[in-house]
Amino acid sequence: MDNHTIIIAEAGVNHNGDMNYAKKLIDVAADAGVDYVKFQSFTADKLVSKDAKKAIYQKSNTNDGDDSQYNMLKNLELSHLDHLELIKYCKEKNIKFFSTAFDVEGVTYLNNLGLEMFKIPSGEITNYPYLKAIALLGKPVIMSTGMCHEYEIKQALDVLIQFGISIEMISILHCNTEYPTPMKDVNLKAMLSIKDNLDIKIGYSDHTLGIEIPTAAVALGAKIIEKHFTLDRTLPGPDHAASLEPDELKEMVKAVRNIELAISGCGVKKPSESEIKNITIARKSIHLDKSLSKGHIICEEDLITLRPGDGISPMEWNKIIGKKLKEEKNRFDKLFYSDFI
Repeated sequence: MDNHTIIIAEAGVNHNGDMNYAKKLIDVAADAGVDYVKFQSFTADKLVSKDAKKAIYQKSNTNDGDDSQYNMLKNLELSHLDHLELIKYCKEKNIKFFSTAFDVEGVTYLNNLGLEMFKIPSGEITNYPYLKAIALLGKPVIMSTGMCHEYEIKQALDVLIQFGISIEMISILHCNTEYPTPMKDVNLKAMLSIKDNLDIKIGYSDHTLGIEIPTAAVALGAKIIEKHFTLDRTLPGPDHAASLEPDELKEMVKAVRNIELAISGCGVKKPSESEIKNITIARKSIHLDKSLSKGHIICEEDLITLRPGDGISPMEWNKIIGKKLKEEKNRFDKLFYSDFI
């Protein structure tokens, strides 16, 4: 389907380092009917220095008194065996496994696992060697743009294209990197500016609460939706608080699929197949407002419009004025042109 929106359910690090949680997240994503379930592939030693502090939202959401971003991420790593187990489990559940890498080595690792496309997270959009490594693989690319100016998106695109990725293979996701994103900061119109200014496929990576914004993004033309989800929003961890719970994820998928149907029409304003049967029921036709004798010359005061609309249309009102009746007619009779001399 040309209007099919790719839905990526972002499990991310919401497994909390527990493989049982990770598998339950896959179960939830598969049950919701998304296209991909996405994790994050990293080693803390190659992602963040030991001196790096947590973001404000990370401190708030973890609430463990530890300000170290390194310690937080170290507990959220997935091992090689974890990756293999999750890929196998996704196949069993008939859902596609996806993951984000955060360094060149991670990109190579995921490529060796057979990933069919690559996701550039917002934080890596200015990482030249990382962008180059992804481009050299020659596979489709999805790039998030949280915290970005448009010129930074263009610079990243230049790198990807320079090293072999065609513009047709790239999708840009409008995004805001705050968890959760305040509604006033969503700026969904920027997604349309990206499309118009860069002539590129667009999507939306959402960190707001609820499902309204991703649904609106699809109505505006997003071809990819990425949304964090969790088993329980009250769990400790950096991303749980800005994630959908299982029933909400299912509702979002349903809403997106309904929007796809709603915007899939031909664009010509005409009665739809389902409403044609209601035309005569809802519209009116010309009736008599009084009983009239044979030979009566119709005047405006003789007429009234009533349902159903299977007689003479009220739009032909003036054509009826001045016509002579063939036979006597009763009040509320429906008129037809055959009633006139």
